[in-house]
Amino acid sequence: MSRDVVRRAIAPTAGVTTGVTAAAGVGTVGVSSYFARQLVTPVVHVDDVPVLEVGSDHVVFAVGEESVAPGRYGLWQNEFETHARIGEVLETTEDQVTRRLDGVDFGDLQVGSARFNGYYFCGPPARSLPVDLCDIHLATPGGPMPAWVDRVSGGDRWAVLVHGRGALRAETLRAVPTLHKLGISSVIPNYRNDIGAPASADHRYHLGLTEWADVEAAVLYAVDHGAREVVLFGWSMGAAIGLQFLARSWLSDIVDRVVFDSPVVAWAPVLDFHAGEHRLPRLISRVGAGLLRSRLRGPAAGLDEPVDIRLTDWIRRADELTKPTLLIHSAVDEFVPYAPSAALAAARPELIRLETWDVARHCRAWNVDPDRWERLVADFCAD
Repeated sequence: MSRDVVRRAIAPTAGVTTGVTAAAGVGTVGVSSYFARQLVTPVVHVDDVPVLEVGSDHVVFAVGEESVAPGRYGLWQNEFETHARIGEVLETTEDQVTRRLDGVDFGDLQVGSARFNGYYFCGPPARSLPVDLCDIHLATPGGPMPAWVDRVSGGDRWAVLVHGRGALRAETLRAVPTLHKLGISSVIPNYRNDIGAPASADHRYHLGLTEWADVEAAVLYAVDHGAREVVLFGWSMGAAIGLQFLARSWLSDIVDRVVFDSPVVAWAPVLDFHAGEHRLPRLISRVGAGLLRSRLRGPAAGLDEPVDIRLTDWIRRADELTKPTLLIHSAVDEFVPYAPSAALAAARPELIRLETWDVARHCRAWNVDPDRWERLVADFCAD
C-alpha cells in the first residue's frame, strides 16, 4: 500500500513527512515523540480527492487509491457542509474515474476537492438511512455527550456502536438497519474529543484507556431503557475502547456478544506497522510507546496522565476474554494491521470467529461487500 495513504491515516495534516524529518534532527527521542504525539492527537480532515465533474447521476474524480476503490462510499465536501453517496465505478481512464452518484444528502456537490470515507449513511439531517434516529445526550464524566438512538418498539435487546479514531459516529450507521430488522435497538455515542463532544482536559486520545467510560454511559442508557442484553460493536479504535469497557466496567456482564470491525486489539503492533511504513526502525515505535507512559509524556504528547499501551495488548490478555466475538478485518488494511486479529482469533478459537476480507481498505469491509457483512452480522446477532 502507498506510504502516503498511511501518513494521511495516522496524521492527516499538512507537513507530516516534513515533521518526521525535522524530528529526526534531534535523534531517536525527537522522532519517537513526534510519532507518539500523532497517535494521540485528534485528527484534522483534509479534502484531498479532486472532483472533476458532477452530473445528475455520476461524478468524475481524478484517479487515486480512494477514488478507484471498489464499493460504495460517502463523500464530504467543504468540511461537513455537503455529503453525497457514491456508488460503483462506471468507467476509468488513465487519469479519471467515473462513479455512480447515488444521492446528495445535503449541500451542493461541486467541482473542487472532497474527501472519501466509509460513511455511506451520514445521519441527520440526511434521510437516506432507512430508520429514524433521535438525538439524545448521555451523562458522562466529561459532561453531556451527544448520541443517536434507534429505538425498536417492545425490544429488550440493544446494541452500542462505537466509532474509530478520528471518525464520526456516522461510521457505525451501516449496522443499524440490520440490527433494526432483528428487533435490536441501537445507541450510537460520541466520545471525548470528538467534533462537537466534550473534550478531555488534555484534548488527547487515550487509546481506549479513558474513553471506555463514555461507552459505559451509553450502555447504562440502554439498561435504563429496558435492555436485557447488549451487543457491543466497535470499529478500529472503537474496538480498543470496547475491550477496555469489557475489562473495567461494572456493566460489562450485560454484554452478550461482541462485533469488531478492523479492530485495534493491541496498539504496539499498530505503532510498529506505521514505523515500518515510514521506513523507520522499530526502536522508534517502542520508544514512542514508552514516552506515552513515562514522566516525559507531557512534552512528548501533551498528555495529562499516562497512556500505557501494554494494557491494550489483548493477544497477551486473551485468556481474560469471555464474550463470543465476531472479528471482521481486511487482510490488506492499510492502517490497522490484520495479523493481530488473526493472532487473537487463533488464541481463543472457541470464543472468537474471524472473517477476512481480501479487498477492502480500513473499516470499509461493508462498503466493498455489504451483503456479506450484513449476513454475517445478522447471523451472529440473531437469537
